[in-house]
Amino acid sequence: MSSEKFENLEDDLSSAIDKLRPHVDSISSYTGEQKKNAVRQAEKKLEEANFIIQELENEAKAAPIQYRTQMLSRLRTYRRNLDQLSKDVKRKNESGLYQADNFGFDRDDRLEASQRNRLLQGHQALNRTSESIARSHQIAAETEDIGTETLVELGRQREVLTRTKDRLHDTDANLGKSRKILKTMAMRMMTNKMILIVIIILELGILGGVVYWKFFS
Repeated sequence: MSSEKFENLEDDLSSAIDKLRPHVDSISSYTGEQKKNAVRQAEKKLEEANFIIQELENEAKAAPIQYRTQMLSRLRTYRRNLDQLSKDVKRKNESGLYQADNFGFDRDDRLEASQRNRLLQGHQALNRTSESIARSHQIAAETEDIGTETLVELGRQREVLTRTKDRLHDTDANLGKSRKILKTMAMRMMTNKMILIVIIILELGILGGVVYWKFFS
């Protein structure tokens, strides 16, 4: 991973979950006030773990895109583990509420336990919302990277087209010069032909004059 802080937070979270599991499993073995205290401690540890997850999420959002996907994937695994532990705490706590009359729990105790359950549910909903926001940030970042790469590629293609256009202009200019040279050569050839024809006519005239002078005069 690219973030040392992320790795340290991940170690803290793993340790917290490992300590929380046996504590949650032991809730069923308590009764009365001991069970209430065990539930409170489990809920407190869940809140601390959720706080660490929030810190991990902030680190994952700030990580480079090549590491962010892996970080968020591991983060989702931790969220699922915490959600399951939270459900276990709620289930074990509710099983104690069903036995409230037998163990002497009063109405205030049940109300307090119900409020704690609602608080845990609120934490779970917040975690799911944060996870959804993190996925949206990830998609937005990937889209931004794709857009940047596309703009760079379009810039390169524009440069290629510009160079091609310049070469076409140069080629057109060279063709224009070639046409002028060919026209000049054609004019010279025509001039040379005319001069040659005049010379031939003059030679024929002189030859005719000589023949006439020699044989008819």
